Amino acid sequence: MTANSTQRTERLTRSNALLLVVDHQIGLYSGVRDIDILQLKHNIVGLTQAMLALKVPIVVTTTTENMWGPLIPELAEVLHGVQRIERTTVNAWDEKRVVDAVKATGRKNLIVTGISTDVCLAFPAMSAIADGFQSYAVIDASGGFSQTQVDMGIVRMQQAGVVPVGYSNVAIEILADNAAPEAEAVYGALGIPFSTLVFGLKQYYSRSDEKEKSPVAA
Repeated sequence: MTANSTQRTERLTRSNALLLVVDHQIGLYSGVRDIDILQLKHNIVGLTQAMLALKVPIVVTTTTENMWGPLIPELAEVLHGVQRIERTTVNAWDEKRVVDAVKATGRKNLIVTGISTDVCLAFPAMSAIADGFQSYAVIDASGGFSQTQVDMGIVRMQQAGVVPVGYSNVAIEILADNAAPEAEAVYGALGIPFSTLVFGLKQYYSRSDEKEKSPVAA
């Protein structure tokens, strides 16, 4: 049993969570092998758009851009109003500007995504726990250079008390209420056609009502 195995996590909300986006850079994407690149881009962009719709703070960092290149264009476009922090440290949490930006939000539930899973994601997620944060690692909005590296990274994070999550369930947990004004934007960002689903449900209930009202044949 680890020191954090009995720790209780609190429910993620708009007022207690923030998103840390680590090293989603063009050069690093070229080495991802555990997830389809188009799916990975869909997931990280969708998660980011959902967090923006929910007004959840986002901290963005890259490492050594002259080596690994800039943010992927799809993500840079979504984050055009969010200043990124370029650093040289391997562990994003070793960069004081990153830690200061996270602490400035006043939130303690850190949702982390990064390339690669076992380094860019795992290192800051584990380090943040040592600083009193609760970390949530978004596995399907991160990527690794082999499945073995990803698996070992997840095991190590869990042993340290990091909670693995998926890109859609963490956003929907924060949304909390399908009647919220941001619901359509959140589901749209995640690739779930909210308006189509609602229309389908209306059609279903309409047909059910018609069946109930129709006379029974003698």
